[in-house]
Amino acid sequence: MKQKIQLITSGISLVDKAWGGFYRGGTYILLGPRKSGRTLISLQYSMESARQKEVCLYFTNMRPKDLMIHAASIDFDLQYYMNQNLVIVVRVASPTDIPEVGDPDEFLIEYLNDIVTVVEQYQPSKIVFDELTPFIGFNDVNLLEKVFAQTVETIEESGITSLFLLGEPVTRAANDIAEALITHSTGVIYLNKESTEENTIESGMMTITPNIGHTEGKFKARYYIEPYKGITVDFQPKDSSKKYITIPENTSSKYKSLADIVIPKENYSPSNFYSLEDFKLILNNQIALFKSTGQTFTLVSVKLDKLAEEQGLLTFSQLRNAVRLSTDRKDKLCTIENKIIVLLTKEEQNNITSLISKIRNNLPDNNPTRLRKILNFISIYALKVHEDINKAEDIINELLSDEHESKNQLGFH
Repeated sequence: MKQKIQLITSGISLVDKAWGGFYRGGTYILLGPRKSGRTLISLQYSMESARQKEVCLYFTNMRPKDLMIHAASIDFDLQYYMNQNLVIVVRVASPTDIPEVGDPDEFLIEYLNDIVTVVEQYQPSKIVFDELTPFIGFNDVNLLEKVFAQTVETIEESGITSLFLLGEPVTRAANDIAEALITHSTGVIYLNKESTEENTIESGMMTITPNIGHTEGKFKARYYIEPYKGITVDFQPKDSSKKYITIPENTSSKYKSLADIVIPKENYSPSNFYSLEDFKLILNNQIALFKSTGQTFTLVSVKLDKLAEEQGLLTFSQLRNAVRLSTDRKDKLCTIENKIIVLLTKEEQNNITSLISKIRNNLPDNNPTRLRKILNFISIYALKVHEDINKAEDIINELLSDEHESKNQLGFH
């Protein structure tokens, strides 16, 4: 794959809770009998993609109206996202609707090749094929495996995450076909719906099995088909921090366990972060140096909008840590309210540009969509020392005054 491999939320509850999501650019197979909830899961996957502002290409042999009804049953306004071009529905004719041809395998090869053609046309981030079963009835299973491998490899090379739906195999031949496809997948989701009494919530067992990666392993949980919610699961991830923890016996009289050593409690702060009073002393020294030698310096204020924390996108502590990681040991830092102040003693503009770039890279979320949202709540203002500044309070007040922020604002947008 050409893009950096990362986990992305899938909208499938068990996958997100147990694995942390799908690998971007991975190929996943959703296997299950009719009316087990496969289409609802694929719609939840599409809805999550749309919410992340990523385009999902949805292949289906279902009537558009039927697909709309399925989406409405889980409170997914499919038409709205189609109008936004975030979900692109492509209806494909079932091979059973096509007149008989000379070589069925060659005909089915063309169908699979057409997937790649359409994907290249729309260039989505994710695709769904609901469902693939009618298109894989090859007489030659080895040929099917070869063609499917070529298809998914081409799609994966573009960093596209795929979800292919398959019916539950009920014959030996169908099972061989399913196994051939699973071999070239990243992971498999299997639905086993159970019969339920009337007027009760439909349920079954969901099993997710990794084929490549997802070292957390295989998981199984009961799932439910709930109105306006879709597929939910009864699953709580185990606290891995509690596994395999044993306390060793102290066999040496010379050594003492750190757990038994009592030390005075201290407030830890990174070495280049200073209290406001200490920071003012440093500033006064820099101002005096500027007055006597002309050596300039720049203060950079990094501000976080409080809405970022309210929306669960980024905390001030996370931004503070990102700024700390982005500065040199010689740089001096201080926090004032919702702002982080950085003292840069070199005046080159590229130092500020480099700082901005490093902060972006050190933010805790590398999901492109979430990152764009986060950056909208971070703003930067740079102020260079000048002759009207005589003491630390002068430059701090000028830096923090909102009326000045529009003059030299360096945004992330």
